[in-house]
Order: sequence, then structure tokens, then C-alpha cells
Amino acid sequence: MRGESMSWDELYLETCCRSALHRVVLSGATGRPVGPPPEGKMPDFRAPLKDRACLERLAGMGFAQQREDGRFEVTAAGRQRHEREILAMRRARHRRGGGGAR
Repeated sequence: MRGESMSWDELYLETCCRSALHRVVLSGATGRPVGPPPEGKMPDFRAPLKDRACLERLAGMGFAQQREDGRFEVTAAGRQRHEREILAMRRARHRRGGGGAR
């Protein structure tokens, strides 16, 4: 993927949708849920999920897909976009000495 840059005609990802894409990638095979779990299954600070609109937008753009169990998973196109747009920014910060994970 090195040397590839964004094209002017590529679909724009809002900051919130880039974050949602990153969360879908981090969810891996488990998938990203679209809503809060049943009462008592998870601490309140993690529910409700507020990125449902972004997940649906990502699915409409072909970067994620909703499974039969309702969870979202990344598609091959989503992995490619994540690599180019999100991971590339992290690598660029490292090269500039901007630090890494906090």
C-alpha cells in the first residue's frame, strides 16, 4: 500500500466514521454490536453505542457489513481503507517523532 494516496473522487469519511471503522477493525471476529447489551451484561459506561449511524454509513459504502447476528464486521475494502487512511496516519506520526499509543 505504500505510495498510495487518497484520490479526490474517493468517498469522504467523517472523523466519527473513521473512528467507527477503527473500532470495527479492532472488534475482529467478534464483530461490533449496534446497541447496548442486555441489562447487567456490561457496565453502563460502555452503553449505549452511539456509532450506529456511522456503522450503517460504512456498510453503505462497502467498508463494513452487518452479519445475521446484527453485529458489524469489516470488509476487505474496509481493511484496505483502514490501512491507507488510519494506519498510515499513525505511521506518519511515528516518522515525525509525534509519539505513539497513549
